[in-house]
Amino acid sequence: MDYASPGGTDTSTDLDVDKINPAFERGHAGALTPSDSRDKPNGKQGQKTLRRLAQNREAARRSRLRKKAYVQQLESSNLKLAQLEQELQRARQQGFLVSTSGDQPHSANGNGALAFGVDYARWLEEHNKKIDELRAAVNAHAGDSDLQAIIDAIMARCDEIFRLKGAAAKADAFQVLSGTWTTPVERCFLWLGGFQPSELLKLLASRLEPLTEKQLDSICVLQRSSQQAEDALSREMEALRQSVVETVAVSASSSLCRAAGPSGDYTGQTVAKLATLEILLRQADDLRLRILQEVQRILTTRQCARALLAISDYFSRLRSLSSLWIARPSTEMN
Repeated sequence: MDYASPGGTDTSTDLDVDKINPAFERGHAGALTPSDSRDKPNGKQGQKTLRRLAQNREAARRSRLRKKAYVQQLESSNLKLAQLEQELQRARQQGFLVSTSGDQPHSANGNGALAFGVDYARWLEEHNKKIDELRAAVNAHAGDSDLQAIIDAIMARCDEIFRLKGAAAKADAFQVLSGTWTTPVERCFLWLGGFQPSELLKLLASRLEPLTEKQLDSICVLQRSSQQAEDALSREMEALRQSVVETVAVSASSSLCRAAGPSGDYTGQTVAKLATLEILLRQADDLRLRILQEVQRILTTRQCARALLAISDYFSRLRSLSSLWIARPSTEMN
């Protein structure tokens, strides 16, 4: 029998390993190559993810700061409202009102104008509840009779706020003219102490499509009529300003010549002229209410519901914009 020697066995084993190792190395290298190619894109993707996470964290941080500032503003407003209500209560008991700004006490005439700020805050809260009720009814496709009942309630509340505003103008027309009860952004768009009817009609014409040709014609006629009335009131307001300026200037010149203080005649004339402001404010509010009533007459019940929602959303955005402006991060001046 033939047996293979140990040396022969070792030689054949070495040869097999030599044959296998290069193939194994090639296969191993080939197996590593795809892994390496996958690692490189994963690294770039990881950097993008980290950047995105950092941006998200920064955005969340800014959002928390804005929310904190907004909450602080609400708390401050609630505190001021509570203080104002206490002052009004004292005013009713004592006959005068102490200003929160530390100025000299206001007379009873200032009581009504300052009270309007409290009345308006309450009115706005109830008005928003009615608007939410109307929005829910529209989304639920409620019948015209249900929508009309809510619309009538909202219009009645509009009439109420104009009545309260008229009483405030009698007490202090200048506070009503400046819109002290509104937010800073809202005050930028005030016209004679309120919204400008013609601008509101432009908003409704663009938001209530489709409208019939007759409705469009009626709204265009109403807009022209409103614009003419607004221009007339604006001219009267400008004439009042100019008249007061001239009266004050003439009195100042006379006082210099006489080396004396303002005369009683000058004071009486100026106050009499300024009293015209109350009339202009009342006429402006009458125009606003008339335009709202005319719009209700022109539109269908469902269109009128959408119009009230559009108007409410517009003023709500202005108030939100004011809150964002107040809560904006402070920037350092270079």
